[in-house]
Amino acid sequence: MKEPSKSNRSPRANFENSNSAKAEGSVPQMRFPIVGIGASAGGLAAFEAFFSNFPKDHATGMAFVVIQHLSPDHQSSLAALIQRTTQMNVFEAEDGMVVQPDCIYTIPPHHDLEISRGYLLLIEPPKNRSDHLPLDLFLKSLAEEQKSLSIAVILSGNGADGSLGIRRIKDEGGMVMAQDPASTKFDSMPRCAIDTALVDTILSPAEMPTQLLAYVADAEHRHVGSEAKLPPKKLNELRKIFMVLRANVGHDFSQYKSSTIHRRIDRRMVVNGIETLEDYSKYLQQTPKEAEALFHDLLIGVTKFFRDPEAFEELQKSTLSRLVSSKLPGDTIRIWVTGCSTGEEAYSLAILLSESMEAQQQFHAVQIFATDIDPRAIAIARAGLYSSAIADDMTPERLAHYFTEEPHEMGFRIKKCVRDFLVFSEHNLIKDPPFSRMDLISCRNLLIYLGAELQKKIIPLFHYSLRQDGSLFLGNSEGIGEFGNLFRSTNQKSKIYQRKGDAPLPRTVLNQFLPMYHDDTTETTMAPKHPNRVPKLPLRDITEQGILAKLAPAAALVNHQGDILYLHGQIGRFLEIPPGEIASANILKMARDGLRPSIATALRKTITTGEQVHYAGIQLKIDRIDWILNLMVFPITNELLGKSDAPLYLILIEEIKGGIHVSTEVGTQEGSDVQGVIARIREELQTKDDQLQSMTEELESSSEELRSSNEEMQSVNEELQSTNEELETSKEELQSVNEELSTVNMELNAKVADLTKANNDMNNLLAGTGVGTVFVDHQLRVMRFTPAASNVINLIASDIGRPIAHIASNLLHYDALIPDVQSVLDTLIPKDQELMAKNGHWYSMHIQPYRTLDNVIEGAVISFMHITEKVKMQEKLRGADEQLRRLAAVVRNSNDAIIVQDLSGQILAWNPGATRLYGWTESEALQMNLCDRIPDKRMLNSELTRLEDLSMPSALILHETNRLTKDGTVLCVALIATALLGADGKLDGIVTTERLMLS
Repeated sequence: MKEPSKSNRSPRANFENSNSAKAEGSVPQMRFPIVGIGASAGGLAAFEAFFSNFPKDHATGMAFVVIQHLSPDHQSSLAALIQRTTQMNVFEAEDGMVVQPDCIYTIPPHHDLEISRGYLLLIEPPKNRSDHLPLDLFLKSLAEEQKSLSIAVILSGNGADGSLGIRRIKDEGGMVMAQDPASTKFDSMPRCAIDTALVDTILSPAEMPTQLLAYVADAEHRHVGSEAKLPPKKLNELRKIFMVLRANVGHDFSQYKSSTIHRRIDRRMVVNGIETLEDYSKYLQQTPKEAEALFHDLLIGVTKFFRDPEAFEELQKSTLSRLVSSKLPGDTIRIWVTGCSTGEEAYSLAILLSESMEAQQQFHAVQIFATDIDPRAIAIARAGLYSSAIADDMTPERLAHYFTEEPHEMGFRIKKCVRDFLVFSEHNLIKDPPFSRMDLISCRNLLIYLGAELQKKIIPLFHYSLRQDGSLFLGNSEGIGEFGNLFRSTNQKSKIYQRKGDAPLPRTVLNQFLPMYHDDTTETTMAPKHPNRVPKLPLRDITEQGILAKLAPAAALVNHQGDILYLHGQIGRFLEIPPGEIASANILKMARDGLRPSIATALRKTITTGEQVHYAGIQLKIDRIDWILNLMVFPITNELLGKSDAPLYLILIEEIKGGIHVSTEVGTQEGSDVQGVIARIREELQTKDDQLQSMTEELESSSEELRSSNEEMQSVNEELQSTNEELETSKEELQSVNEELSTVNMELNAKVADLTKANNDMNNLLAGTGVGTVFVDHQLRVMRFTPAASNVINLIASDIGRPIAHIASNLLHYDALIPDVQSVLDTLIPKDQELMAKNGHWYSMHIQPYRTLDNVIEGAVISFMHITEKVKMQEKLRGADEQLRRLAAVVRNSNDAIIVQDLSGQILAWNPGATRLYGWTESEALQMNLCDRIPDKRMLNSELTRLEDLSMPSALILHETNRLTKDGTVLCVALIATALLGADGKLDGIVTTERLMLS
C-alpha cells in the first residue's frame, strides 16, 4: 500500500498541485455514478444484503465506496467479507487509487477517505474521536467531484454521520437513499438522515439495488436536455403542479426561474420512475408526501459559514465597521438576512458584527432578522447546532471564541452572546410584509432562483426596507439590474450596494402587503393618466380635500382591538411593519416604540370612559430626528355609525413643529389652556411616579430574594454542568469505542460463522469416514472425540476433560495405550498398531502429535480405523496362497510337460518338464506360438479347434499328436487339454499336459 497522505484534513489542493505536471489525458474521466455507502454498527449485514442483491453477470455502471466506522487498532477484513457476496471486484482503498466502474472500494482502518479528480485520497483522521465524521467528509468531496452523478446511501449505524454530507449531495443534484429504520440493528444514522427531509428513497438494503439501477438507467436516459424549456402543450401540466404545491405547502413557485423548476421536477420524476409530466402531475395530486418532497427539493440551500470569504471580509471592512462607528449610544443595529436557510450566513454576519464592535470598543444593541420559508431549516438555525465539519469553514480562533463544542452531539453550538443577536422566523419574501428601518439587508444567492419579474418587485422592496444610506449585500451572481436609481455600488466585486434617494414603497408592492393603506403623499406622487383633464369632482369636495391635506393631522380609524380599518395622512412615518406573518394590521403592534404605550393607554381609557383622551408633548425619535407629538383618541358617535355597528375610534397624531403648538381645533388656544395642559400632565406624571415607586420597592424586594435563590441555583448548576460535561465526554468516548467494537464484533461474528460451518463440515467428514478419533492434551485429558471412537473406548459427552487413563477400553490384550501416547508426545514419532476388540472387531490404531497451524504441539490424536473386513480378507488370501504354493510345487516337479496357451496359441506358461521334453527354456518358449511346435503349419487352425474341443469338461480324453523339439525332431505325444475360464465364465486359455508316447 502506498504511504497515506500526511494532510490532516483536506489534501485535495496539494494533490492537484502535485499532479499538475501530468498529461491531461492521464486524469480519469469520471462520467459514471459513484455511490458513497456509509454505516457503522450493524453495517456488515446491511452491506451483505445490499451487494448480494445486484444481478449476477450484469454491469452496474457504478462505482461503490464503502465508508464504515472502523477501529484504528484492528485490521479490517471488510473487503474480504463483502467479496463473498458479489462478483464485482472489491479493494481496500489505497492512496492515489483510480476509481473504476463495477468496483467496490472499502475504507482502511485509521484513515479518512476523499475523492478528487477520480483518485481516492487517504488522509489522517482527527485525534479527537468526537470530530471524526468520515462519511460526511467523503460525501462532501464526492458531491464536489461528481455533482449530479453522486449518490449517497445511509445504512445501519449509531450517530449522525452522513447528515451533513447528504445536504451537499442534494445541493449538487445527487440522489440520497436511506435504510428503512425498521430493518436496521441500529437506526440512529438512517433516522438522522431521514429527519433532514433530504432522503429520496427509504428501503431495506435488499430492495435498494433494483431501485438504484432503475434510477441510474432513467437518469442516463433523461440527462441530455433536462433543462430544456418545456413544450407549450405541457405548460398546463406545469400550472397544475404549481397549484398542487400552493395548496399543500402554501407557497407559489410559478415565478421562480424556469430552468431551476424544470430541473427539480425532472429529478423527482427520475426518483419516482415517472416518464411524462402529465403522469407526474397526477401522481403529485394523489400523493401529498410527494408535494412536500418537491417543495424541499426546490428549497435546497447551498450555504456554509463565511461563504465567499473575500466578500465577507470586504463587507466587514467597508460596511459593518462604518455602521458600528456611525451609531450613537443607545442606537440599535438592524439587519435582515433573507433566505437564511439553516442560518450559517446569518451567524456569520453576527460574528463579523461582534468582531467589529469589539475592535472599536463600541457596543450597541443588535437585531438580526433571519427569515426563510422552510420551517425545517429555521428549526435547525434556531438550535444553532452544527456538525464538526464547520471547522473547515473558519479559523480555529473564531471557532473557539464563538462556538461551544458539544461532544455528545458530535458538533459545535453557537454561543449565547451571538445567538441573542438573531431572531429566526418563517417569512415569505414574496407575499409577507417586509421589515423596515434596516441598516443592512443580506440577500445572497436567492435572486438567482427567481424570475425576472419577481426580481423587479424584490429590489424596490429592499429599498423601502432600508434606512437612508443602508446597505444591500447580494451574491456573486446577482445584481440590482435596472434599479440604479435606487442603489449605488460601493464594491462591485463583492456585490455591496448602498441605498440612495427617498422613494416610497411602490404602490403595487404596498397593496400586496397592506391593502387598506391610504397615504395622501403617495397618491400625489403618482402622475395622472390625463394631466390636462380637470377631475370631475364637486367644488365643495375639492375644497374640503385641500383643507384636510394642509391642516388635518395624520389619523387612523380602528376598532376596539386596535385593528386598523383606515389610514389618513402621513401616518406611515409613525408606524412600522413587524416581522412575521400579518393576519391583520393592528396599530398597537405597528406603532413605534415611543408612541405605542401612549396609544394603548389612550385607547383603553377611551373605550372605558367613552370620552375623548388627549396627551400632549409626547417625545419620539425617528431616524435620529426628534419629534414632539400630540395624541388624541375619541370614539365615533352613533349618528355616524348606526346603532347596530360595533364602536369605532379615531386616533389623531399631531406634530408640533418649532415649539409652536398646532391645535386640532379651529383657531388658536390661549396661554391659560396651555398652562392647564401642563398642569394635567404634571398630575399624571406625579401619579405615575407614585405607582412606579411602589412597584420599584416591591420589585427590589422580590429581586433580592430571587438574587439569593439564583446564586444558590447557579452554584448548584455549575457543579451539575461540570459533572454533566465530564459524563458527556465519557459517554462520547464510550459511544465511539462501542461503535468500533460493534464493527469488530460483526467481523468476528462473520468469522465465527465461517468457523462454525468449517467445524460442522469437519464433524460430518469424520463421522462419514467412520474413523474413531480421540484428541488428548499434554496431560492426556480428552479434549474431543468422534462418535465412532465410543466403539473402542467407552466415551460419553461428560468425559470431556477427564484423563483417558480413567476410561475403560474394549481392546483385548492391550494395556499400553497410555505409554504409547506418551511416547509419541516425547518423540513426536507416530505409532501404528492393529488391535482386536472384545466384540471380535479389528481396529488399526494410529497415534500422532496434534499440531496447530503455527506448528505447536498441543497434544495427540488417537485414531481407530475399523479393519475387520481387511483382516478377514487377509486370512482368506493366506489360505489361497497356501493352495497356490502346493499347486506350483506339483507343476514344477511334474515329469510331464505342462503348457498354458491362449486361444491364439501364444504360450503363457512353460514348466521344467516341458523344457526336458522339447528342449526350449522357459524364456524361449514364452516367445513362441503353437505354430512353432507343429510339424505341418497348415494344421494350425484345426489343431487349435481340436484343443478347444478337448478342453471342454465333457471331452476330457487323451489325444495323440505330433510336436517339434528344439532340434527339429518330431515327437509323438499324448496330451490332455483343460479349459481356463475367466470371471465371466468364458474360455480365456487352454492348459495341456503332454507326455512322450512310447512305441
